[in-house]
Amino acid sequence: MAVINAFATVLAMITFLGICWWAFSRGRSEANREASMLPFALPDEQVTEKKD
Repeated sequence: MAVINAFATVLAMITFLGICWWAFSRGRSEANREASMLPFALPDEQVTEKKD
């Protein structure tokens, strides 16, 4: 049973490191830059005053 747990742990660690490597690779730098600017690309909210 311990061998299965060890194998699952190693597999999960390799998967995690692979995702980190993919996310921060040079090929993704432009996509990451675009994604980081998305919150600033939203139109500004306009405040309208109600006249009573």
